Amino acid sequence: MNDIRKVPASAGAEWLLDGFRLLKRSPFGLGTLGIIFGALGLLSSLAAQHGQSALGMTLQLAFVLIGPLLLAGMIFAAREVDEGRGATPAHLLRGVREGKAGRLIGTLIPQFVAMLVLAALLIAMLGPQGLQDMAQTVEKLQGQVNPDPALVAQLPLGRLMAWFALAIVVGVVAGFFTFTSVPDMMFGDVRLFASMGRSVRACLRNLGAMAVFFLLAVIAVVALNVGATVLGLVVRAIAGDLAMLVVVQLVMMAVLMPVMTSAMYFAWKAMLGPAPAAVAPSAGAGIEV
Repeated sequence: MNDIRKVPASAGAEWLLDGFRLLKRSPFGLGTLGIIFGALGLLSSLAAQHGQSALGMTLQLAFVLIGPLLLAGMIFAAREVDEGRGATPAHLLRGVREGKAGRLIGTLIPQFVAMLVLAALLIAMLGPQGLQDMAQTVEKLQGQVNPDPALVAQLPLGRLMAWFALAIVVGVVAGFFTFTSVPDMMFGDVRLFASMGRSVRACLRNLGAMAVFFLLAVIAVVALNVGATVLGLVVRAIAGDLAMLVVVQLVMMAVLMPVMTSAMYFAWKAMLGPAPAAVAPSAGAGIEV
């Protein structure tokens, strides 16, 4: 861990605040990248919801695969803004132009493994028959305006809550593998598995900062979601449900993605990035004889 720096717990808050600071410095440049990300995700979701199942699944799979590439591009744009330059849509494909697409897409591996683990846990905790019974109960409840208490009582709420708690733990662990791996690959030219190993070690060494960051990030997401929903309700009154969906998605992504990717860049910079240059002593310093 000699190359992994220890940071105070308050650094987690600083990463998030620095993310907002960068967005304030370049609201149009970074915000545009977030809107592009949100629009691509929205396009795949709308195709799936409006009867285009095959097209929707294809677009959603494509979006999942290009997601890490877009994430890397936004992290690169964050460094550009931090160093006094501008963010442009061309930055979104920076990883592709540098020949790093394969290793960036490889950062999906921890998420895929996490999904398999959670599926196995759900089957182990509820059983195949329990899952089938729960699906039937949920289907019946969806058709009721006022849920039947007897049907609700049939749901294994205790085991579901335990599964959700485990899902949070598994999700956090999976996140540790990728939290600094993308900037490590983009700026340090580190290979895929080496970058994920460094990311896990950096997160474990700085659990205090990670806990503060995740807690404040959840609060920020909830607050942003409330604000975007209020704006969406105003839009729905004027232009309908679809317009509300579009506005909420794009507003959320225009703020959330630049802030979070910038925070990942600052976290990498603090824990794994190049060490700050030492200040050279002045020529007149020293002990006179």
